[in-house]
Amino acid sequence: MATSVLGIDTGGTFTDFVLVEEGRVSVHKLPSEAGAPARVAADGLARLGVAQGADVALGTTVATNALLERRGARTALVTTAGFEDVLQLGRQARFDLYALEYVPPEPLVPSDMRIGVRERVGADGAVLEHLSAQELRRVVREVRDRGVDAVAVCLLFSFLNPTHERQVTAALRHALPGCFVTASADVLPEFREFERTSTVAVNAYVGPLVAGYLRAMQEAVGRPVRVMQSSGGSITADLASLQPVRTVLSGPAGGVIGARSVASAAGYEQIITLDMGGTSTDVSVCPGRVLTGRDHVVDSMPVGVPLIDIRTVGAGGGSLARLDVGGALRVGPESAGASPGPACYGVGSEPTVTDANLLLGRVPPDGLLGGRVRLDTERAASALTSVASGMGADLQEAALGVVRVANAIMERALRNVSLEQGYDPREFTLVAFGGAGPQHACALAASLGMPQVLVPPSPGVLSALGVAIADVSRDLSRTVMVTGKAGMHAVAEALDSLEAAGMEEMTAEGFPGGSLAIDRWLDARYGGQSFELAVAWPSEASYDAVTAAFHNEHERRFGYSDPGGVVEIVTARLRLTAPAEIPEPRWERVVTAVAEPEGSTEVWFDDGAVEAALYRRERLRPGDWLTGPALVVQMDATTVVPPGWRGEVDAIRNLILIPEAS
Repeated sequence: MATSVLGIDTGGTFTDFVLVEEGRVSVHKLPSEAGAPARVAADGLARLGVAQGADVALGTTVATNALLERRGARTALVTTAGFEDVLQLGRQARFDLYALEYVPPEPLVPSDMRIGVRERVGADGAVLEHLSAQELRRVVREVRDRGVDAVAVCLLFSFLNPTHERQVTAALRHALPGCFVTASADVLPEFREFERTSTVAVNAYVGPLVAGYLRAMQEAVGRPVRVMQSSGGSITADLASLQPVRTVLSGPAGGVIGARSVASAAGYEQIITLDMGGTSTDVSVCPGRVLTGRDHVVDSMPVGVPLIDIRTVGAGGGSLARLDVGGALRVGPESAGASPGPACYGVGSEPTVTDANLLLGRVPPDGLLGGRVRLDTERAASALTSVASGMGADLQEAALGVVRVANAIMERALRNVSLEQGYDPREFTLVAFGGAGPQHACALAASLGMPQVLVPPSPGVLSALGVAIADVSRDLSRTVMVTGKAGMHAVAEALDSLEAAGMEEMTAEGFPGGSLAIDRWLDARYGGQSFELAVAWPSEASYDAVTAAFHNEHERRFGYSDPGGVVEIVTARLRLTAPAEIPEPRWERVVTAVAEPEGSTEVWFDDGAVEAALYRRERLRPGDWLTGPALVVQMDATTVVPPGWRGEVDAIRNLILIPEAS
């Protein structure tokens, strides 16, 4: 890594910049432009005066938005004849259990764009029906006739024997040089036909859009860039262009990495992250480490590549508030986004969570972007009037209702990643960031009985910091499906093969093998189960050690285990990491003192309006402490300290908020 690195996180409302340079951290924030992200990036580089030799790392929502908005490439799927409808059949899971007339989501690739090829590989990897040259020419012709921009190739059991899949891929790339062609053997060489097909279809669907975006960004910043993966490590733009499915949670992953780094430096190892931005809120639990998984679903589509275990809900600062047909108050998942934005930004006219917070006095009218954007209180009031009238309430009561509903949505997500996964939130610190996270954090922590809230020095740009400081990593996997001691040799052989391939790729990118950290993992399950748990490859590498680790993890996760049961090792996984050279934080001597407020302002809470002290975050020093009710205002966020809470600035300028009763 260079001596300086710029992290850029492009969100739905703002684009954040964090420049880490020899221990110094500089931040900047600009409104996003949906049609010109490269221009915003170039503007940010110029304003921060980034040196030509600095590295640039990107967190992006391009792949995510393309999926959610269904505006990806015109895509074809080539699969084994007879399996063309795998995407349509799926797992027969209903995403709305209570819909009386349920309509399943449309697959990314419609039926007339799915092409079967006559070939067959068996469950043992042996070729049962060879792929003929005539059949290959027919498939190429049919794909060409459909005028597609991208092709996903996923043949049956290609994770065991990819020969036919590689033949089809090579022929398509030769015949269609401008087309994005991707194969499941390169993206996800693992079992489970539907998940593998879905993942490679997503890769093809977003491929042309992400590749074009990355080309434009590299031209705009004038250098190669790294791209944040959903798993928490970065990869080259070239690899991200080939496997864009690895970036579907790129921006939120940066937030978790940034939160984990800041909290660990402050001495908090067990954290739950709360990243509330303009369009959504992302939460993740880190029990001493960042958790990753491979069973995520993005807008009804399984994505099987490694992702940080992040849950997203449609409750952000720009989430729209409305009354449904029954008169109940709803918030999100629809959002005002960057354009037109919340009504108080001066263009939009529909009420949002930000408008509600402004009317409650929880956001100062001149507090956005250090005063560069002044919020329009009258416009916010006008937008919320219809909701208030429908509720038979005044504006403040309606605004409190909007905030309560948004909090309920976020609390449900926090319970989902903690209690439902076997973790007690009372043992964790809530790390609040994003532009709106610190406004809601204390209320959420109180609901869950969490002992404290940590607000980083620059919460509104923490995701960009995580993007900047993330390690460079490569994730590799292979399905093995073995049981008993006799299968351990096959597992070890698969891991050694993955390590050799990964080492070759990382060395070619300029990372010497001796500098790489290697983590080996296994997916295991009891015989007859249909799901797996991840366990670390033990140092002694014996079957007994692997099974003991699995029994322990099963006990922790589900409350029981079966020590006498047969343990099946399903998939071998490996991660290679080139650790980032993170500058040491500059510690300051802590002198305990009462912080002096800048003044006061009226803020509404559940018990009515109170006079709250007003503090400027940049003027708080390590050791300063304050008591609520208070607002702590800074360029990129506002922190709400409710009555009954106190805050103290630690040695690295985090604001630690604790209930006074504790």
